[in-house]
Parts: sequence; C-alpha cells; structure tokens
Amino acid sequence: MSQASPQPVAWPSLPGSPAEQLRRLLAFALLHRLPVAVWRLPGAASPQLCLSFSAEAALTGLPPALTPDAPAGFAFFPFRDSDHNPALFLPGDVFWDAASPAELQLNSADHLARPLLDFLAQPPTGADGPLPWHLSPQPLPHTASQAEYTALVETGVAAIRHGQVVKVVSSRAARQPLPARFDALRAFDSLCQRYPQAFVSVVSAPGAGTWLGASPEVLVTIDEAGIFRTMALAGTQPLAPGMLPQQAIWRQKEIEEQALVSRYIVNCFKQLRLREYEETGPRTAVAGQLLHLRTDFAVNLRAVPFPTLGTDMLRLLHPTSAVGGMPKQAALHFLHQHEGYDRAYYSGFLGPVNLPQAGVARLFVNLRCLQLRPTEAVLYAGTGLTVDSDPAREWSETEMKLSTVAAVLT
Repeated sequence: MSQASPQPVAWPSLPGSPAEQLRRLLAFALLHRLPVAVWRLPGAASPQLCLSFSAEAALTGLPPALTPDAPAGFAFFPFRDSDHNPALFLPGDVFWDAASPAELQLNSADHLARPLLDFLAQPPTGADGPLPWHLSPQPLPHTASQAEYTALVETGVAAIRHGQVVKVVSSRAARQPLPARFDALRAFDSLCQRYPQAFVSVVSAPGAGTWLGASPEVLVTIDEAGIFRTMALAGTQPLAPGMLPQQAIWRQKEIEEQALVSRYIVNCFKQLRLREYEETGPRTAVAGQLLHLRTDFAVNLRAVPFPTLGTDMLRLLHPTSAVGGMPKQAALHFLHQHEGYDRAYYSGFLGPVNLPQAGVARLFVNLRCLQLRPTEAVLYAGTGLTVDSDPAREWSETEMKLSTVAAVLT
C-alpha cells in the first residue's frame, strides 16, 4: 500500500451523470480485480465509493483504529475472522461522493492512478455490459429447512434452560434464484429507495465475493463533533398497515431480549471504567416494514480522557450480543456446534472510517444482506432466543427479515 494521502483531483472528462460515473469507477475496479465498496448512509441523498488499488493491502486481521490519525478506508469484517472469510479494510486510494461528482480523492502516487484517470477520460459508451462482480470461491452454505431451524431453536432454548447460555442468536441462510439480467448496482439503487433510513451497501472484493445489504443497526459511529454512539437493537415485529410505531405492543420475550443487549453494552463501558455516557430508550424504531426495540448510547470523546475509546469499544462489542448471545464465548461456542453453516460476513460489520473526514467513523452490523453467486443469491437472517422462544414464531421472524433484501430479487 502506498503511504501517500489521497488528494483532490478533477474528474478527467465531462463527468456525465453520477450514476454513469459510479458505474465506470466500479467497472475499473472489477476489471482490475480490485476491492471496492459503495454505500449510502442513513438519511443521505447520494452514494459514496471507496476503491483500493491493492487486494493484498485490504487484508487485515485487526479491527480498524477509530482515531483521527488512523488510515482512511472501508471496513468489511466477518462474523468470525478466518482464512475462509478474512477481515478486510479497504484503503481509501480512491474516494468519490455523488454529492460532489466532479471531483475524486485520489492516491496519485500509486501506479494505478494514471490508468484509472485514462479509463475515466474515455467517453462512456452508454451500453456497458454487466459488471464482473467478484464471486466467493467458498462452497454455498447449508440452507436450513423449517424442521432443521425448529430443532436449532429448541436446542437453543434447552441450553438457556440448563444455564449454558443466557441468550443465543440463531440464524439461517436461504437461497433464491437471481432474476434475468439481475444488476447488483440497480438492486443497490432499489434498496436505497425502499429503505431511506438504512445503511445500504454493496461490497465486492476478491476472496470475499459480493455482498449487498440494507442494515438498520449501528455498531459504532463517531461524528464530526466527536460524539461516539452505539445502540442496542433487538426484538422484531411487522409494521402493520396504518400502524404508528408508538402503538406497538411488545411481548415480555422481546423486552427481555432487548434489555440483555443493552446490559451488554453497559458492561463494555464498565470494562473501560467509563461512567460518562448517556442512555436513551428503549423506544420503538422503524426499519423498513419491521419494528424493533432500540436503546441509544452516546459519549462525548472530547470530554473524557479516553482517546482510544472508539477503538476499544469496537473490539469489545463485536460480535455483539445482538448477533451472538450472552455470555459471549459460551454463545459463540453454541453457535459453532449447532448452527450448521458458515455465516461468513453476515452479522459482521462494515462501513467507512475517516472517509471523507478524519475522525469520523460509521460502522454498521451487516444485517438484512445477501451474497451474490453466479445464478442465485444467498440471504441471511437470525433471531434472538430466550427461554420463552417459540420455534414457529422464530421461523416467521426470519422470513420477515429475509424479505427486506429479497424485495430486490423479484
């Protein structure tokens, strides 16, 4: 990886529309077998892109450092780091924001900078073919039947009753054929329109494949004012037509599940001996056509003597109890023994760090996502189990969650 910092560079030709620019940047990355990420932040109007000039430089075994002097790039981390699903941090050799389409942030010292500018200087043909997305070399994961998932839920509830775990988050994969002429970039646009308050992303990298998603769950953010935020999100029910979020009635099972996630975050603060945090909630939050219980936590980093708080909290939080369970190691051990498939990057985390601004980080849990394969998509969903969990309800909850991203496959 070059040590030079990206600098502003004008787009080397008449820019065309932002959509055309985005497709051409993606085409360059994919034709050169480079890792690339595109995302749209919750509530934002336009997408952003991070492109790395080296697939090898993106490989890392450590979570990103969430400090202003840390490298800028895009994090893409698996549920559990392994040789099959390496932890990735895409260095920000190229950063592009559709809100400022005439300009690139470019690492001009890299040998691929000039080929990129020459490629972008060519007039768009208007008839570019399908993008050659990266595909995972790993075998397709096992997809559980309803009977198999019922057995997993029953085993999880029994483990809770016997005191092996307090909570465990079971999950499953499902497969669905891709429609004719499926275009992941158009699917990304569709998710942006359907879920304006979600973190919508498409990440494509050698070895990891291509992942598309619309996540409702913040893992960690640090904003321009130096405010660190995280959230506890748990419990799920459908948003009925005409229903207001404040009208939702939550069962004891969902209230207890959400309280466990909140308690887990508080315990992470306690491990760092931090008391200066704000807690708000729980409240009912809307995520597409689903409702969740949500509690928000905030810390002013400029008012506490913890310069590495963001980095330390990230390492403590992932994987959170909302995607694994409690106690963490016991729940992860249960899932390794009983879940029956490799989650890969589902329920990992992803997002930009120090892009576009040093000191700003926005990391989200990789939920409501699919993995692209040549002729089909692999979709993922999970549910938090407590002693009161009912297998039929848990199956229905995964079906609801699968429908979020599956909407772009019809």
